[in-house]
Amino acid sequence: MNGGACDLHPSASRGARVSSAASQCAFVIAGTHSGCGKTTLSLALVAALRARNLVVQPFKIGPDFIDPGLHTQVAGRESRNLDGWMLSRSYNVNLFQRLLPRADAAVVEGVMGLYDGYDGQGEAGSSAEMAKWLDLPVILVVDARSMARSAAAVVHGFKNFDPNLKFAGVIFNRIGGEGHLAFLKQAMSASLPDVPVFGGIPREEAIVIPERHLGLVTADEFTLTPAWRERLAELVERHLDMDLLLHRTQAEPPWLTAQPDMPESSPAAAIAVARDAAFCFYYPDNFEMLRRAGAKIHFFSPLAGETLPAKACGLYLGGGYPELFAEQLGGQTRLFHDIRSAVAKGMPVYAECGGLMTLSRFIRTRAGDTYDMVGILPFGTRMLSRRKALGYTEVELRRSCLLGEPGLRIRGHEFHYSEIAQTEEIEGLNLAYQLHKRRPAGVTRLEGYTHGSVLASYIHLHWGSAPQVASNFVRRCTEYGERW
Repeated sequence: MNGGACDLHPSASRGARVSSAASQCAFVIAGTHSGCGKTTLSLALVAALRARNLVVQPFKIGPDFIDPGLHTQVAGRESRNLDGWMLSRSYNVNLFQRLLPRADAAVVEGVMGLYDGYDGQGEAGSSAEMAKWLDLPVILVVDARSMARSAAAVVHGFKNFDPNLKFAGVIFNRIGGEGHLAFLKQAMSASLPDVPVFGGIPREEAIVIPERHLGLVTADEFTLTPAWRERLAELVERHLDMDLLLHRTQAEPPWLTAQPDMPESSPAAAIAVARDAAFCFYYPDNFEMLRRAGAKIHFFSPLAGETLPAKACGLYLGGGYPELFAEQLGGQTRLFHDIRSAVAKGMPVYAECGGLMTLSRFIRTRAGDTYDMVGILPFGTRMLSRRKALGYTEVELRRSCLLGEPGLRIRGHEFHYSEIAQTEEIEGLNLAYQLHKRRPAGVTRLEGYTHGSVLASYIHLHWGSAPQVASNFVRRCTEYGERW
């Protein structure tokens, strides 16, 4: 996913198709808790379905960037985020309806445990809520390590906690062997005979994906080779009853009716987007909305030594792991010079999290090494040994900026291990955001650092929560292009 060669665009250009009802299936892969194996099993099921020559459309519930990147590698189709807090019910349903008819199967990976959401009082933001919004059956993944008959009690609780949820069946993960699985099936047959056991996956270290401080290693760094994908598919076919799983998850109307593509405007603004292993946290929907608003997107790789495309009239620097590549980034003097020159001319530059760090004076790593960055923002950033922030955040614009006018509200997510190293310098900046944090309730603070034509923030915004944002940004870029 380096440079401009990678431009996944889930439209007719990716080989759109409308499948028959006989072959189409759709389901949510949910877990009892985080870490039970949802992501690996989701990838394995996608690989197995592709091995059966099915076109698979993956989705991820929640604000995650890493899992969708892995989905995309295995599926060969861009994975999309569904989210019950950042996005409205209608947005989620419309996105799903638009993409599913172009595939034979949809695999929707859940978030945390099946019923885990914003709080302990309701289902808002949970995988269960999304499954009901989309009218999809749930496959429950249960980590059965060190459990026997108790595993059936766990399934019983999840199955009966919400009788309105469609329950397709269960997959036991990390089993000790065939004898263990037989015991688990016996317990299920005795207490929950109506819940199919699709099988059990043994502990398999060869398919474990490495992790780091923000989660799994990204798809830009960890290539899921054909051999690895084949091993995943074989694991599923060997240990799960895939025919029963497909039968239990057949999709029903209205999903089988193809939805029209969202129209795109004629390109009016060329927007450069940094995308490589250092800048890989983007919502594909934001790109789609930019295109609809009239943007032509040019991807480039700072790590590959590429600089701003010649005709760019806007720059979008997303999040990722610039701290891991700080030394390499610090050597991109030509790119840094071009960004400073473009900002001096008034080019709109929008940056999130890792992009903010790159526009700052420096990045200081955990090891204490300091590397000079672009230097447009009058502060540096430093990595911490512990997480600085995590959670959903609503941004309210308090002044006019690249994204819109005062009063506009946009929802997003904050997740980072770095912080601004020179807080006294912030006082000289015009802060465009009033942040409304979900937790603790009612807590607000100012953010959204503006400096000339730059807007930078730690918040990853999903523009689907306020679609006019893309139009506002494209308009600013178009105005700049007309001046130069």
